[in-house]
Amino acid sequence: MFSFITSPVGIRAGIRAAMRAWIPVLLLGAACAAAIAAGHDGRRAGQMMLLALPVLLWLCWPIAGHAWQRLRAVVAFATIAGFLIDGALRAFLRHQYQAAPDSTLVLAAAANTSPRESIEYLSSQLPAMSAALVALLTTLALTGVAIRRATRMPMALPRPARLALVALLALCALAHLSKPWRRHHPLLFWPAWMQQVVDLRAVWGDQQVQRAQLMRNALAASPAVATQAPSTVMLVLGESVNRDNMSLYGYARPTTPQLIALSQEERARLLTLRHAWSTQATTVASLSGLFSFGERDEDDPAGDTQHLLALARSAGYKVWWVSNHDDVAVDQQHARLADTVEMINRQPGRSSGSLDGELLDEVEQALADPSPRKLVVVHLLGAHPHYRLRMPPGEHPFDAGGDAVDAAMTRDGRAAWVREFRQDYDAAIRYHDRIVADTLRMTRRHLPANGHAAWMFLSDHGQEVGHTLDHAGHSPATASGYRIPALLWRSDADFEATAHARPFRADWAGWTLADLMRLRWTGMRDERNVLHPHYAWEPPVLPVKDLVFER
Repeated sequence: MFSFITSPVGIRAGIRAAMRAWIPVLLLGAACAAAIAAGHDGRRAGQMMLLALPVLLWLCWPIAGHAWQRLRAVVAFATIAGFLIDGALRAFLRHQYQAAPDSTLVLAAAANTSPRESIEYLSSQLPAMSAALVALLTTLALTGVAIRRATRMPMALPRPARLALVALLALCALAHLSKPWRRHHPLLFWPAWMQQVVDLRAVWGDQQVQRAQLMRNALAASPAVATQAPSTVMLVLGESVNRDNMSLYGYARPTTPQLIALSQEERARLLTLRHAWSTQATTVASLSGLFSFGERDEDDPAGDTQHLLALARSAGYKVWWVSNHDDVAVDQQHARLADTVEMINRQPGRSSGSLDGELLDEVEQALADPSPRKLVVVHLLGAHPHYRLRMPPGEHPFDAGGDAVDAAMTRDGRAAWVREFRQDYDAAIRYHDRIVADTLRMTRRHLPANGHAAWMFLSDHGQEVGHTLDHAGHSPATASGYRIPALLWRSDADFEATAHARPFRADWAGWTLADLMRLRWTGMRDERNVLHPHYAWEPPVLPVKDLVFER
């Protein structure tokens, strides 16, 4: 027998047997890889392949007993079919709508569609989908055949191969332990997606009621504009921007050359508030405070509170919301109070590569509208993690390191990975500077005849990127999570020379924006308007020790 195995005929027979055993698994792996590549980009595709790998490796492991083999075949088919269908659905949504399945666009469409409308939609799309559907069904059928063949032809794995298999499974286990990775596994993602649709339907009912209440509250307050002249006002909301990383505020790296140039051009008409703070370290909570004048938390019912956009509309302003975010909560709580909503980003989460510059055309259209009174809210992605996605490819001016900032971080004992994140973050701030400056230039360009214009920029919250510890990201426990920029411009009057030194809090920003809009209503609190002579600063309560707000 030994002589047969070592003979050329025996070796060829052994190779053929191994190939027959391995080919089905390799074909299944190729099908999974193709589906993942069709539905995911870049690093996410690699993560998804690690999530798919365990079931493929399981098919390689020798199992005795027909019952166990049948169980493995059923589990393997369900899992691999999940990846194939997931890839097909994502590819379809990307091709048709440039959207991810958990984007606001898709979730809203699903939540707002009845079963009958779904059937009608599928019927209308059937001609375009028929070829892809046939290909998917054929692939699923072949998947079943391949799994059956792999199960019937168990592989004889030597000990080294088994050890390598165990090592690969350990690596895959780490992928499954990571929640941001694991949640994209098709068998977890789609049940959670269906629950999101159900939850969104319920939330919509509540939010519609609350928006109607906010409009009633605004009407009851009798808001009015204190001038008959035309007015154009823009509010630019940054994301995760720490003023400590802006050269406008004294940072060593040249991250804000455009805003510095504008401050030199405009002089006293452009006010940089040196001591601006957010009162929240997350977006939804921060915006809830900002638009409610600091009187409503993110989950509070409307009650008798006011919303800045509802007041503006009631006073005769036409309101636009132009956003590079994809966030259902922000969309429902704030954006839907506007007259016109433009959402350019249909990829939710940190992996979205939508650039802020892509919304400038929408901003231009809003400013060109002939309405005499306009409020344009621009919501940027700013420097939201992942930082390297917040700028065009190739725009990484600080990658070389070796400058004063890098030296200071090294001296403070910051890890190399944190210093690299700081380089990416600062590059994102530099790109963001260009977009923010463009919005101010556009506002100046669209100054209404015989009227006035105003512009306000601030960030929702800050970001910790190695300022006080080895951490990069949102940080509710350090001052960096709350340190934000705040800039004001108006066309018709200089600001007080000492106004820049006043401490400022983002949840009071609505009072200041109302001043720029010349808006008055019952219940005004001028002492919370940083531009008013009676401004009375009250430090917010933040979960950070020994915080000095005048710094």
